[in-house]
Amino acid sequence: MIRRAVVVGGAGAVGRLFTDRLLASGVQVTVVDTAEPDGSTGRAARLRGDVTAVDFRLAAELGHADLVVLAVPEPVALKAIRGLAAELRPDALLVDTLSVKGPVARAVRAEAPGVQAVGLNPMFAPSLGFEGRPVAAVVVHAGTRTEELLALVETWGATVVRLDEQRHDRLAAASQTLVHAAVLSFGLALTRLDVPAEDLRAAAPPPANALLALLARIASGTPEVYWDVQHGNPEAAPARKALADAVRRLAETVEHGTQADFTDLLTELRTHLGTDLAHHRDTCAALFARI
Repeated sequence: MIRRAVVVGGAGAVGRLFTDRLLASGVQVTVVDTAEPDGSTGRAARLRGDVTAVDFRLAAELGHADLVVLAVPEPVALKAIRGLAAELRPDALLVDTLSVKGPVARAVRAEAPGVQAVGLNPMFAPSLGFEGRPVAAVVVHAGTRTEELLALVETWGATVVRLDEQRHDRLAAASQTLVHAAVLSFGLALTRLDVPAEDLRAAAPPPANALLALLARIASGTPEVYWDVQHGNPEAAPARKALADAVRRLAETVEHGTQADFTDLLTELRTHLGTDLAHHRDTCAALFARI
């Protein structure tokens, strides 16, 4: 049973998400961060430390932990893995929360072969919470602790989606990189067309207002998060190229094709949606009823 956890980077949004839920589940949590501890970590114990240069105090915390969560940027996680492997108990579990899983999975296999490890990627903004949302899970080294944690995440209301790292990164590129790129491109096109957002909102149908809402959410967010989505995933460039190619194909069809050609495009899309077509259509109707 997971009784003691260390959350590295627990003062950040993702770290707080896991810290709060672990505390609520009765787990004793110590938050580790290089910054001076503040009150943002609630009831968790706090320790100032650098996971890439483990001192004796941090080593003691790590040695007593059943679970260590790395809610840190990729360079920090990759640099820390070897040192963590030397400090963790044989039955402890190492978790990363990175949005790209390939590099960290390879590093864990190479530098921590005896450590139970799983990569978790909450596929939502931390402020939204786990309930009713997917958490991608890439099991690197399976074990009792791994299964215990995944079961615990499901008690938080999340749906655990198990993937290998290659499929995870490809799906992340499709569900995050591609979507964000489409929304950002919509916004950049508005600036190119010199259409003020307030003018568009006044006359816009629900689809345009939905895109404006998505654009505003991204534009109000942390640039580093969206940069990482676009820059960090090796599958990101092919996703953006596919988007650009799709816009060119649409333009070619409309400007040089026929209505029948356009109908063929929609038929292709309906076929791709398959049995999920009705679900997504009804979801859209429900969303539009609120806009």
